[in-house]
Amino acid sequence: MAASTHWLATASAQAVLERGGNAFDAVVAGGFVLHLAEPHLNGPGGDLVGIFATADAPGEPIVLAGQGPAPAAATIEHYRSEGLELVPGAGGLAAAIPGAVDAWLLLLRDHGTMELGDVLSYAIGYAHDGVPLLPTTAATLRKVAPLFREHWTTSADLWLPEGGVPEPGELVRNPRYAAVLERLVAAGSSAADRAGRIDAARTEFLRELVGPAASRFLSAPHRHSHGGDHAAVITATDIAGFTATYEPALTAPFRGHTIAKAGPWCQGPALLEALRILDGFDDDRLDPSTELGAHTLLETIKLALADRDAYLGDGAAIDGLLTEEYAAQRRAEIGDTASREWRPGRLPGREPFRPPLRADDLASPGVGTGEPTVAAGGETRGDTCHIDVVDRWGNIVSVTPSGGWLQSSPTIPELGFCLGTRLQMTWLDESAPAALRPGARPRTTLTPTLVLRDGRAMMALGTPGGDQQEQWQLPMLLRMLVGRQSPQEAIDAPTLHSIALVDSFWPRTFSPAGAYVEDRLGEDVIAGLAARGHDVMRAGDWLLGRLSAVGIDRERGVLWAAANPRGMQGYAAGR
Repeated sequence: MAASTHWLATASAQAVLERGGNAFDAVVAGGFVLHLAEPHLNGPGGDLVGIFATADAPGEPIVLAGQGPAPAAATIEHYRSEGLELVPGAGGLAAAIPGAVDAWLLLLRDHGTMELGDVLSYAIGYAHDGVPLLPTTAATLRKVAPLFREHWTTSADLWLPEGGVPEPGELVRNPRYAAVLERLVAAGSSAADRAGRIDAARTEFLRELVGPAASRFLSAPHRHSHGGDHAAVITATDIAGFTATYEPALTAPFRGHTIAKAGPWCQGPALLEALRILDGFDDDRLDPSTELGAHTLLETIKLALADRDAYLGDGAAIDGLLTEEYAAQRRAEIGDTASREWRPGRLPGREPFRPPLRADDLASPGVGTGEPTVAAGGETRGDTCHIDVVDRWGNIVSVTPSGGWLQSSPTIPELGFCLGTRLQMTWLDESAPAALRPGARPRTTLTPTLVLRDGRAMMALGTPGGDQQEQWQLPMLLRMLVGRQSPQEAIDAPTLHSIALVDSFWPRTFSPAGAYVEDRLGEDVIAGLAARGHDVMRAGDWLLGRLSAVGIDRERGVLWAAANPRGMQGYAAGR
């Protein structure tokens, strides 16, 4: 079974499974197709976080770490000397080392079975022949077209053929990226074995292709999100030295299950903390479809996300964050009305970092939609995509790829893609756990989830959505693990999220008590949340969340998959 945020990625992954490939072959094939199918949401110059369990070790969740670190010259002193108070949201100065492609290839080498050329054939075909342009991609291009035409002319050359924005449904090709993928396949042609062929492709991508081209092109000053021009600091040496890795997962118990996430270099521990807090409530308080349940969920996630910004970062010590004692303290802070304070907890021996709380414009277009938004001045931000696969042998994998979206930074002409801007999630404050530091990974929002029961993996899930990723996964988990809904019912159900948080994306704003809800939540629930002090904003009936999931029902002896109907784009398939 396969499920993702775009039907072509799901179809490609399923095609690999039908040809005898395993879940890892399939997820890599689908992942590369996402570069073409959702280019405004991810790209080859971006990053990813994955989590998986193999059929041979179903009780050992492993994290695939494809988040590149900051370059050697990315120091707080340099960015301050450029007149910056924040890392920009767009432009090469915000580029971390691109980690997604190396991570995909590492996963394929170690856990897949098929040859690289076979796995990449789907993406190569779509790059040559074209992919129908999504309405959301077209909308993004319309918003950034002035920036492309006036400043990022190489992006205009690729995305604005003959100067105009392609229409939704129009086939969009990327022959330069097709050539890159074909070079990766050719690079390993003389290697003696499959692993050697894939390793040759990894070397070719980072050392021979991206490193020289990106460092040379982005070293020229170019427009950034705040309106200034800067040269990037990333070098070919930075890029050549990167290697994706595996890490043990961080876990927490909840209602007889074990929830597995990546560590404190992503926001995954915030979901685990939220579940630890909620585990102490009765079931009737955990239904997101009721006023009390929705209020409890919103207040819980606000506490967990405050702790995210106070304590999480690459290499951060979070001892005590997931203990029952700490969860009980945080649980006691949840009252009957909405808090309007930013409230981190106190971990033993640690002083919480307190980020600046900048006012947010709640009326800004696109806030809370889970799609990229572009401010009036041309500043851009991006979102991401997601894919899950489970196979007949019991391998199960969930990956959230992102970064390198087409509006991140200028397109590198030789490559047909740009670098991502994940460094915008770092602070230019050395006291922050997520401070900008050479060699440190920015604290990413990418956060897929693996669920285990009776010591074996039984579900993989995730969603795009930046700061909403944990918030949209949480109601799904509650509806399934407590409310006993089916996966598709839990995804389809009306959802909500808080924006009472410090935004992970530039310009890092804060809203004291904002909450977005789908109208299907019901008039009584929405009115009740407003009466409790939440600044409620309606998002329409079907807008929030882009969840997908796959799983293993061992009692029935079947596999399952489920995908998001919102936007008529996600798809689940299998047999």
